[in-house]
Amino acid sequence: MKLTWDEAEDIGIALQEKYPEVDPLSVRFTDLHRWVSELDDFADDPKASNEGKLEAIQMAWLEEYRDARK
Repeated sequence: MKLTWDEAEDIGIALQEKYPEVDPLSVRFTDLHRWVSELDDFADDPKASNEGKLEAIQMAWLEEYRDARK
């Protein structure tokens, strides 16, 4: 499945799998943008991102991160 910027939950899961020890709240949006763009399944235009989409991805990743620590 190819990911796009609009699939925050799926991207959050993928980031949690790739960076399980990283607290999503410690990641700058510039780094988050790069990490999402570098995911193997990511197939969207890197320029199609915006702050709202990155924030949604960060929050989805945070939920996965917290669930992994229960």
